[in-house]
Amino acid sequence: MSILGVSAPTDTVMEAMKQGGQQYVEIADLTNKAGDHIARVLGSESAVVVNSASSGIALSVAAMVTQGNKRKSEKLHQEPIQKNEIVMLKGHNVQYGAPVETMVYLGGGKLLEVGYANEGKKEHIEEAINERTAAILYVKSHHCVQKNMISAEEAYEVAQMYQIPLIIDAAAEEDLTSYIRISDLVIFSGSKAIEGPTSGIVAGKKQYIDWLKVQLSGIGRSMKVGKETTFGLLKALDEYQMKTDKSDQEKQELQQLAPLSKLNGVEMSIVQDEAGRLIYRGRIRIQEQVTGISAAEVAEQLRTGDIAIYTRDYGVRQGYFDIDPRSLKEDDMNIIYSRIHQIISGE
Repeated sequence: MSILGVSAPTDTVMEAMKQGGQQYVEIADLTNKAGDHIARVLGSESAVVVNSASSGIALSVAAMVTQGNKRKSEKLHQEPIQKNEIVMLKGHNVQYGAPVETMVYLGGGKLLEVGYANEGKKEHIEEAINERTAAILYVKSHHCVQKNMISAEEAYEVAQMYQIPLIIDAAAEEDLTSYIRISDLVIFSGSKAIEGPTSGIVAGKKQYIDWLKVQLSGIGRSMKVGKETTFGLLKALDEYQMKTDKSDQEKQELQQLAPLSKLNGVEMSIVQDEAGRLIYRGRIRIQEQVTGISAAEVAEQLRTGDIAIYTRDYGVRQGYFDIDPRSLKEDDMNIIYSRIHQIISGE
């Protein structure tokens, strides 16, 4: 969704942004009070608003590398820091719009990949920990390799055993509380599940959040958050607490795509999100040798048509793409069905 602007905030969120943007506030005071409110909502010791989940990674790494030292923070990348290694499973070093490793290095960290692309065990992390280890980074995302990978809970067990801080990147996760209990810092996007303005949240142990706040006068200055963004995020977070689970309704809406299976060489099924979230999508699998057109070609024609239809196209090389119902409105699903049917059948 990032290429399309991630989400569409409600009118009330936009009104909160307007009110916040048209007032003068002491930014440091707003930062602290907004963080206190978010911490109460999430059940964490402390929290801070950042300008994106991506910057949340960089700032969290910088916090662990400098340990709140102002000189080291201001001299980041200028003077060597010995304790700067960030341990991460190889299958978690993904490209999500930017490589995870880029954010690690931006924060002054040195990435140490462990395990293999198709296997990540507790002992892989344990064996890599040494006197230069600053933190462990665990990425919870559908982008990551899922099979043969330890859970976030298991990663936290290792972190606790060796007294190494664990950072969890949970940018798109919908559960905003469970990761607090199994991490030292956890990062959320403010504009994905929460559907606020472009922003991010870092929550966790007070000591580490205090270290991160030092970065706001360092590399974080180039990632600063406007007051209007903070107001909008707080409103979106409050509204998020009231949202109901719509996954069953979304599965029902996806049934409108079921008749596509009547086309020769086409199979439509409903699949759950790879990372285990209660998100369901319609998977359109196309046998090119039967239909005469590939999944990649269908996805491209959908995207470039008079009405642009963007698919989740991670699997086009394997012959399928997914339709996500969460952002659709009114008769959008019917339009999608008709267009796919037209492209494949030629009618």
